[in-house]
Amino acid sequence: MMTSQQQLRTTDDAAPVDMLANLFEARGWPCEFISDDEISGEIQGSWATYQLRCIWRTEDHVLQLLCLPDIRVPAPKRDAMVELLALVNEQLWLGHFDIWSNGSVLLYRHGLMLGQDGLLGLDQAQSIVELAIEECDRFYPAFQFVMWGDKAPKDALDSALIDAAGEA
Repeated sequence: MMTSQQQLRTTDDAAPVDMLANLFEARGWPCEFISDDEISGEIQGSWATYQLRCIWRTEDHVLQLLCLPDIRVPAPKRDAMVELLALVNEQLWLGHFDIWSNGSVLLYRHGLMLGQDGLLGLDQAQSIVELAIEECDRFYPAFQFVMWGDKAPKDALDSALIDAAGEA
């Protein structure tokens, strides 16, 4: 009898939301379908539990992934966080961090253009999910330094990157 992970490995490309649901199930991550084109789940990172939302836009063949580290940015911290996000985004090759205007929620967003067949492969699914979690984990300390430690954005980023480099 094959395990969920083995079954997932043998699965060919699939509709994006279905592939992500299979990946979540195989990893034991809780998830739910919001609609036929949207899935939401939770993944435990190194610093926090992240909510992951994936939205498939059929008309554009684009899969949008949002990773939310459950950080709300209060008005007094907004300017410093916007400055920090500009510095953080300079460090990224794929995706970007932003503050959602509705609710001032911090998020990581990445869009993946798929081919005309609109199918997502397992390697792609794993890569985009892992990338989102890794980037949120990598910069989470900087966000906390600005939000709760009152550090200047550049100092917060420098401290976070030094701390991350020192972990084994």
